Amino acid sequence: MALPSKTLSAACRQFSLLCRRFVGTTAVRSVHFSYVPDTPDPKHGSTTRMNLFQSITSALDVCLGKDPTAVIFGEDVAFGGVFRCTVGLRDKYGEARVFNSPLSEQGIVAFGIGMAIAGSTAIAEIQFADYIFPAFDQLRNEAAMFRYRTGNQFDCGRLTVRAPCMAVGHGALYHSQSVEAFFGHCPGLKVVIPRGPIQAKGLLLSCIRDENPCIFFEPKILYRAAIEEVPTGDYELPLSKASVLLEGSDVTLIGWGTQVHVLREVAAMAQDKLNVSCELIDLCTILPWDKDTVLASAAKTGRVLISHEAPVTMGFGAELAATIQSECFLNLEAPIERVCGYDTPFPHVFEPFYMPDKWRCLEAVKRLVNF
Repeated sequence: MALPSKTLSAACRQFSLLCRRFVGTTAVRSVHFSYVPDTPDPKHGSTTRMNLFQSITSALDVCLGKDPTAVIFGEDVAFGGVFRCTVGLRDKYGEARVFNSPLSEQGIVAFGIGMAIAGSTAIAEIQFADYIFPAFDQLRNEAAMFRYRTGNQFDCGRLTVRAPCMAVGHGALYHSQSVEAFFGHCPGLKVVIPRGPIQAKGLLLSCIRDENPCIFFEPKILYRAAIEEVPTGDYELPLSKASVLLEGSDVTLIGWGTQVHVLREVAAMAQDKLNVSCELIDLCTILPWDKDTVLASAAKTGRVLISHEAPVTMGFGAELAATIQSECFLNLEAPIERVCGYDTPFPHVFEPFYMPDKWRCLEAVKRLVNF
Protein backbone atom coordinates (compact mmCIF):
# COMPACT_ATOMS: atom_id res chain seq x y z
CA MET A 1 0.00 0.00 0.00
CA ALA A 2 1.32 3.44 -0.93
CA LEU A 3 2.16 5.90 1.81
CA PRO A 4 -0.19 8.88 2.27
CA SER A 5 0.63 11.88 0.13
CA LYS A 6 2.13 15.02 1.60
CA THR A 7 -1.19 16.74 1.06
CA LEU A 8 -3.06 14.11 3.07
CA SER A 9 -0.43 14.19 5.80
CA ALA A 10 -0.67 17.96 6.09
CA ALA A 11 -4.47 17.78 6.25
CA CYS A 12 -4.28 15.12 8.95
CA ARG A 13 -1.87 17.24 11.01
CA GLN A 14 -4.09 20.29 10.63
CA PHE A 15 -7.17 18.32 11.64
CA SER A 16 -5.35 16.76 14.62
CA LEU A 17 -4.30 20.20 15.87
CA LEU A 18 -7.89 21.43 15.53
CA CYS A 19 -9.17 18.49 17.59
CA ARG A 20 -6.59 19.02 20.34
CA ARG A 21 -7.61 22.67 20.66
CA PHE A 22 -11.06 21.60 21.84
CA VAL A 23 -10.55 18.32 23.68
CA GLY A 24 -10.64 18.81 27.45
CA THR A 25 -12.20 22.26 27.24
CA THR A 26 -15.74 23.46 27.75
CA ALA A 27 -15.87 24.71 24.17
CA VAL A 28 -16.56 21.31 22.62
CA ARG A 29 -19.20 21.75 19.93
CA SER A 30 -22.12 19.44 19.36
CA VAL A 31 -23.21 17.89 16.07
CA HIS A 32 -26.79 17.92 17.36
CA PHE A 33 -29.61 18.72 14.96
CA SER A 34 -33.32 18.98 15.53
CA TYR A 35 -35.50 16.87 13.27
CA VAL A 36 -38.48 18.69 11.76
CA PRO A 37 -40.93 16.21 10.21
CA ASP A 38 -42.41 16.72 6.76
CA THR A 39 -46.16 16.94 6.31
CA PRO A 40 -47.69 14.16 4.19
CA ASP A 41 -49.54 15.08 1.02
CA PRO A 42 -53.27 14.34 1.54
CA LYS A 43 -53.50 12.91 -1.98
CA HIS A 44 -51.38 9.96 -0.85
CA GLY A 45 -54.11 8.75 1.49
CA SER A 46 -54.10 7.49 5.06
CA THR A 47 -50.94 7.63 7.14
CA THR A 48 -49.34 5.98 10.13
CA ARG A 49 -46.40 6.91 12.33
CA MET A 50 -43.12 5.47 11.01
CA ASN A 51 -39.44 6.07 11.45
CA LEU A 52 -37.16 5.96 8.42
CA PHE A 53 -36.31 2.26 8.50
CA GLN A 54 -39.99 1.37 8.86
CA SER A 55 -40.81 3.52 5.83
CA ILE A 56 -38.15 1.62 3.86
CA THR A 57 -39.76 -1.66 4.96
CA SER A 58 -43.15 -0.33 3.89
CA ALA A 59 -41.83 0.60 0.43
CA LEU A 60 -40.27 -2.84 -0.02
CA ASP A 61 -43.50 -4.48 1.14
CA VAL A 62 -45.49 -2.49 -1.43
CA CYS A 63 -43.06 -3.47 -4.18
CA LEU A 64 -43.03 -7.18 -3.32
CA GLY A 65 -46.81 -7.22 -3.04
CA LYS A 66 -47.42 -5.60 -6.42
CA ASP A 67 -44.51 -6.95 -8.49
CA PRO A 68 -44.24 -10.76 -8.53
CA THR A 69 -40.78 -10.53 -10.15
CA ALA A 70 -39.33 -8.43 -7.31
CA VAL A 71 -36.63 -9.97 -5.11
CA ILE A 72 -34.59 -8.60 -2.21
CA PHE A 73 -31.15 -9.94 -1.36
CA GLY A 74 -28.00 -8.98 0.55
CA GLU A 75 -26.08 -9.85 3.67
CA ASP A 76 -28.51 -10.76 6.49
CA VAL A 77 -31.62 -9.31 4.81
CA ALA A 78 -33.55 -12.53 5.39
CA PHE A 79 -33.19 -11.90 9.14
CA GLY A 80 -34.24 -8.26 8.84
CA GLY A 81 -30.87 -6.68 8.14
CA VAL A 82 -28.51 -4.84 10.46
CA PHE A 83 -30.85 -1.83 10.56
CA ARG A 84 -34.06 -3.92 10.50
CA CYS A 85 -35.22 -2.59 7.12
CA THR A 86 -36.41 -5.98 5.87
CA VAL A 87 -38.01 -7.34 9.04
CA GLY A 88 -40.87 -9.74 8.33
CA LEU A 89 -40.53 -9.71 4.55
CA ARG A 90 -39.08 -13.22 4.21
CA ASP A 91 -41.88 -14.63 6.34
CA LYS A 92 -44.48 -12.83 4.26
CA TYR A 93 -43.10 -13.45 0.76
CA GLY A 94 -40.93 -16.53 1.13
CA GLU A 95 -37.24 -17.36 1.02
CA ALA A 96 -37.23 -17.43 -2.78
CA ARG A 97 -37.92 -13.68 -2.88
CA VAL A 98 -36.12 -12.38 0.24
CA PHE A 99 -32.85 -14.16 0.84
CA ASN A 100 -29.32 -13.78 2.18
CA SER A 101 -26.30 -13.48 -0.09
CA PRO A 102 -22.67 -14.43 0.44
CA LEU A 103 -20.45 -11.77 1.97
CA SER A 104 -19.37 -10.38 -1.41
CA GLU A 105 -20.42 -6.91 -2.47
CA GLN A 106 -19.16 -7.47 -5.99
CA GLY A 107 -21.16 -10.67 -6.15
CA ILE A 108 -24.30 -9.02 -4.77
CA VAL A 109 -24.31 -6.32 -7.47
CA ALA A 110 -23.27 -8.71 -10.24
CA PHE A 111 -26.12 -11.04 -9.25
CA GLY A 112 -28.51 -8.07 -9.25
CA ILE A 113 -27.41 -6.99 -12.72
CA GLY A 114 -28.01 -10.51 -14.03
CA MET A 115 -31.46 -10.72 -12.45
CA ALA A 116 -32.46 -7.31 -13.81
CA ILE A 117 -31.29 -8.21 -17.31
CA ALA A 118 -33.30 -11.42 -17.10
CA GLY A 119 -36.48 -9.50 -16.24
CA SER A 120 -36.67 -9.46 -12.46
CA THR A 121 -36.94 -6.37 -10.28
CA ALA A 122 -33.72 -6.70 -8.29
CA ILE A 123 -33.32 -4.87 -4.97
CA ALA A 124 -29.86 -5.37 -3.52
CA GLU A 125 -28.65 -4.24 -0.11
CA ILE A 126 -25.03 -3.34 0.62
CA GLN A 127 -24.82 -3.51 4.40
CA PHE A 128 -22.83 -0.25 4.70
CA ALA A 129 -22.01 2.25 1.96
CA ASP A 130 -18.40 2.15 3.18
CA TYR A 131 -18.15 -1.39 1.77
CA ILE A 132 -19.66 -0.69 -1.64
CA PHE A 133 -16.25 -0.23 -3.26
CA PRO A 134 -15.64 -3.91 -4.10
CA ALA A 135 -18.76 -3.54 -6.25
CA PHE A 136 -17.63 -0.29 -7.87
CA ASP A 137 -16.47 -2.04 -11.04
CA GLN A 138 -19.83 -3.78 -11.43
CA LEU A 139 -21.74 -0.55 -10.84
CA ARG A 140 -19.53 1.69 -12.97
CA ASN A 141 -18.45 -0.56 -15.84
CA GLU A 142 -21.47 -2.85 -16.06
CA ALA A 143 -24.69 -1.44 -14.58
CA ALA A 144 -24.12 2.18 -15.61
CA MET A 145 -22.95 1.36 -19.15
CA PHE A 146 -25.04 -1.64 -20.12
CA ARG A 147 -27.81 0.26 -21.91
CA TYR A 148 -25.34 2.53 -23.75
CA ARG A 149 -22.97 -0.20 -24.92
CA THR A 150 -25.83 -2.30 -26.33
CA GLY A 151 -27.41 0.60 -28.17
CA ASN A 152 -30.47 0.36 -25.91
CA GLN A 153 -31.11 -3.24 -26.94
CA PHE A 154 -30.60 -4.40 -23.35
CA ASP A 155 -30.52 -2.72 -19.96
CA CYS A 156 -30.47 -3.45 -16.21
CA GLY A 157 -32.80 -0.62 -15.30
CA ARG A 158 -34.72 -2.83 -12.88
CA LEU A 159 -31.77 -2.82 -10.45
CA THR A 160 -31.80 -0.78 -7.23
CA VAL A 161 -28.93 -0.90 -4.75
CA ARG A 162 -29.66 0.28 -1.19
CA ALA A 163 -26.91 1.20 1.27
CA PRO A 164 -26.80 2.98 4.68
CA CYS A 165 -24.49 6.00 4.57
CA MET A 166 -23.19 9.04 6.47
CA ALA A 167 -22.30 9.57 10.13
CA VAL A 168 -24.15 7.80 12.92
CA GLY A 169 -22.30 9.08 15.99
CA HIS A 170 -19.94 6.17 16.60
CA GLY A 171 -19.17 4.63 13.21
CA ALA A 172 -15.54 5.75 12.86
CA LEU A 173 -13.55 5.08 9.70
CA TYR A 174 -15.49 2.21 8.15
CA HIS A 175 -19.11 2.95 9.03
CA SER A 176 -19.53 6.71 8.54
CA GLN A 177 -18.53 7.57 5.00
CA SER A 178 -20.46 9.63 2.48
CA VAL A 179 -19.62 8.15 -0.91
CA GLU A 180 -22.14 9.84 -3.19
CA ALA A 181 -19.52 11.82 -5.15
CA PHE A 182 -17.90 8.62 -6.45
CA PHE A 183 -21.14 7.61 -8.12
CA GLY A 184 -21.99 11.15 -9.24
CA HIS A 185 -19.28 10.56 -11.84
CA CYS A 186 -21.05 7.53 -13.36
CA PRO A 187 -23.38 8.47 -16.24
CA GLY A 188 -26.11 5.87 -16.51
CA LEU A 189 -26.77 5.59 -12.77
CA LYS A 190 -29.22 7.53 -10.65
CA VAL A 191 -28.09 8.40 -7.11
CA VAL A 192 -30.70 9.36 -4.51
CA ILE A 193 -30.49 10.35 -0.81
CA PRO A 194 -33.67 10.95 1.26
CA ARG A 195 -33.99 13.30 4.23
CA GLY A 196 -36.84 11.55 6.06
CA PRO A 197 -39.42 8.74 6.10
CA ILE A 198 -42.05 10.24 3.76
CA GLN A 199 -39.41 11.03 1.20
CA ALA A 200 -37.62 7.71 1.67
CA LYS A 201 -40.66 5.62 0.84
CA GLY A 202 -41.72 7.67 -2.18
CA LEU A 203 -38.23 8.02 -3.61
CA LEU A 204 -37.35 4.36 -3.06
CA LEU A 205 -40.47 3.23 -4.92
CA SER A 206 -39.55 5.62 -7.74
CA CYS A 207 -36.02 4.18 -7.86
CA ILE A 208 -37.28 0.60 -7.94
CA ARG A 209 -39.61 1.41 -10.85
CA ASP A 210 -37.22 3.65 -12.75
CA GLU A 211 -35.86 2.51 -16.11
CA ASN A 212 -32.28 3.10 -14.99
CA PRO A 213 -30.17 1.40 -12.31
CA CYS A 214 -30.38 3.39 -9.08
CA ILE A 215 -28.31 3.69 -5.93
CA PHE A 216 -30.33 4.65 -2.88
CA PHE A 217 -28.25 5.90 0.04
CA GLU A 218 -30.01 5.95 3.43
CA PRO A 219 -28.59 8.25 6.18
CA LYS A 220 -28.22 5.77 9.00
CA ILE A 221 -28.52 8.27 11.87
CA LEU A 222 -32.04 9.02 10.60
CA TYR A 223 -33.22 5.40 10.69
CA ARG A 224 -34.64 5.93 14.19
CA ALA A 225 -34.21 9.67 14.74
CA ALA A 226 -36.54 10.64 11.87
CA ILE A 227 -40.24 9.99 12.58
CA GLU A 228 -43.16 11.15 10.45
CA GLU A 229 -46.74 10.35 9.52
CA VAL A 230 -46.07 8.28 6.39
CA PRO A 231 -48.72 7.28 3.82
CA THR A 232 -49.42 3.56 4.17
CA GLY A 233 -50.23 2.99 0.51
CA ASP A 234 -48.33 3.11 -2.75
CA TYR A 235 -46.97 6.48 -3.87
CA GLU A 236 -43.95 7.80 -5.73
CA LEU A 237 -41.98 11.03 -5.54
CA PRO A 238 -40.14 12.44 -8.57
CA LEU A 239 -36.44 11.77 -8.98
CA SER A 240 -34.05 14.56 -10.01
CA LYS A 241 -36.28 17.16 -8.40
CA ALA A 242 -34.86 19.23 -5.53
CA SER A 243 -37.10 20.44 -2.72
CA VAL A 244 -37.19 24.07 -1.59
CA LEU A 245 -37.90 23.58 2.11
CA LEU A 246 -37.64 27.24 3.15
CA GLU A 247 -38.09 30.33 1.01
CA GLY A 248 -35.53 33.08 1.56
CA SER A 249 -33.97 36.14 -0.03
CA ASP A 250 -30.40 36.55 1.25
CA VAL A 251 -28.53 33.23 1.18
CA THR A 252 -29.14 29.86 -0.49
CA LEU A 253 -28.30 26.81 1.65
CA ILE A 254 -27.89 23.50 -0.21
CA GLY A 255 -27.56 20.05 1.38
CA TRP A 256 -28.86 16.49 1.24
CA GLY A 257 -29.59 13.68 3.66
CA THR A 258 -28.81 14.42 7.30
CA GLN A 259 -27.17 17.75 6.49
CA VAL A 260 -30.52 19.19 5.42
CA HIS A 261 -31.60 19.15 9.07
CA VAL A 262 -28.40 20.85 10.19
CA LEU A 263 -28.98 23.57 7.59
CA ARG A 264 -32.57 24.03 8.72
CA GLU A 265 -31.20 24.98 12.15
CA VAL A 266 -28.64 27.25 10.50
CA ALA A 267 -31.42 29.07 8.67
CA ALA A 268 -33.28 29.65 11.94
CA MET A 269 -30.11 30.85 13.68
CA ALA A 270 -29.24 33.17 10.80
CA GLN A 271 -32.67 34.74 10.95
CA ASP A 272 -32.59 35.09 14.72
CA LYS A 273 -29.01 36.24 15.24
CA LEU A 274 -28.17 38.00 11.96
CA ASN A 275 -31.56 38.95 10.50
CA VAL A 276 -30.54 37.00 7.39
CA SER A 277 -33.19 35.24 5.31
CA CYS A 278 -32.02 31.82 4.07
CA GLU A 279 -33.50 29.67 1.33
CA LEU A 280 -33.00 25.96 2.06
CA ILE A 281 -32.74 23.40 -0.73
CA ASP A 282 -32.64 19.62 -0.33
CA LEU A 283 -30.96 18.32 -3.49
CA CYS A 284 -32.59 14.85 -3.03
CA THR A 285 -31.07 13.38 -6.19
CA ILE A 286 -27.31 13.59 -6.69
CA LEU A 287 -27.34 12.24 -10.24
CA PRO A 288 -28.91 13.67 -12.34
CA TRP A 289 -29.29 16.71 -10.08
CA ASP A 290 -31.86 19.48 -10.38
CA LYS A 291 -29.91 22.38 -11.88
CA ASP A 292 -32.95 24.54 -12.57
CA THR A 293 -34.05 24.79 -8.93
CA VAL A 294 -30.52 25.39 -7.65
CA LEU A 295 -29.62 28.01 -10.26
CA ALA A 296 -32.90 29.88 -9.82
CA SER A 297 -32.28 30.16 -6.09
CA ALA A 298 -28.64 31.20 -6.52
CA ALA A 299 -29.63 33.89 -8.99
CA LYS A 300 -32.28 35.16 -6.57
CA THR A 301 -30.16 35.35 -3.40
CA GLY A 302 -26.71 35.98 -4.88
CA ARG A 303 -25.04 34.06 -2.04
CA VAL A 304 -24.66 30.27 -1.75
CA LEU A 305 -23.53 27.89 0.97
CA ILE A 306 -23.14 24.18 0.11
CA SER A 307 -22.66 21.69 2.93
CA HIS A 308 -22.07 17.94 3.01
CA GLU A 309 -20.42 15.41 5.34
CA ALA A 310 -18.01 14.03 2.72
CA PRO A 311 -14.49 15.51 2.46
CA VAL A 312 -14.41 18.91 0.80
CA THR A 313 -11.94 18.06 -1.97
CA MET A 314 -13.88 16.73 -4.97
CA GLY A 315 -17.01 16.31 -2.87
CA PHE A 316 -20.21 16.72 -4.85
CA GLY A 317 -20.44 20.27 -3.59
CA ALA A 318 -17.57 21.13 -5.93
CA GLU A 319 -19.74 20.25 -8.93
CA LEU A 320 -22.57 22.40 -7.62
CA ALA A 321 -20.21 25.31 -6.97
CA ALA A 322 -18.65 25.08 -10.44
CA THR A 323 -22.04 25.02 -12.16
CA ILE A 324 -23.42 27.90 -10.08
CA GLN A 325 -20.30 29.97 -10.73
CA SER A 326 -20.56 29.30 -14.46
CA GLU A 327 -24.28 29.96 -14.82
CA CYS A 328 -24.88 32.64 -12.16
CA PHE A 329 -21.59 34.55 -12.10
CA LEU A 330 -23.16 37.97 -12.67
CA ASN A 331 -25.74 37.34 -9.94
CA LEU A 332 -23.27 36.38 -7.20
CA GLU A 333 -22.55 38.87 -4.43
CA ALA A 334 -19.90 36.72 -2.70
CA PRO A 335 -17.72 33.66 -3.39
CA ILE A 336 -19.57 30.37 -2.95
CA GLU A 337 -18.94 28.80 0.47
CA ARG A 338 -18.48 25.06 1.03
CA VAL A 339 -18.69 23.70 4.59
CA CYS A 340 -17.86 20.02 4.51
CA GLY A 341 -15.89 17.23 6.12
CA TYR A 342 -12.11 17.52 6.24
CA ASP A 343 -9.69 15.82 3.86
CA THR A 344 -8.89 13.09 6.36
CA PRO A 345 -10.28 9.64 7.10
CA PHE A 346 -13.46 9.84 9.16
CA PRO A 347 -12.45 9.90 12.86
CA HIS A 348 -14.00 8.17 15.85
CA VAL A 349 -13.65 10.17 19.09
CA PHE A 350 -13.04 13.35 17.08
CA GLU A 351 -16.21 13.01 15.02
CA PRO A 352 -17.84 16.16 16.52
CA PHE A 353 -14.93 18.25 15.24
CA TYR A 354 -14.98 16.68 11.80
CA MET A 355 -18.65 17.28 11.15
CA PRO A 356 -19.91 20.36 9.27
CA ASP A 357 -22.05 21.42 12.21
CA LYS A 358 -24.41 24.38 12.52
CA TRP A 359 -21.72 26.58 14.05
CA ARG A 360 -19.32 26.12 11.16
CA CYS A 361 -22.17 26.72 8.73
CA LEU A 362 -23.32 29.86 10.57
CA GLU A 363 -19.79 31.28 10.36
CA ALA A 364 -19.92 30.70 6.61
CA VAL A 365 -23.23 32.57 6.42
CA LYS A 366 -21.56 35.49 8.21
CA ARG A 367 -18.73 35.49 5.68
CA LEU A 368 -21.23 35.50 2.82
CA VAL A 369 -23.28 38.45 4.06
CA ASN A 370 -20.22 40.47 5.15
CA PHE A 371 -18.18 39.96 1.98
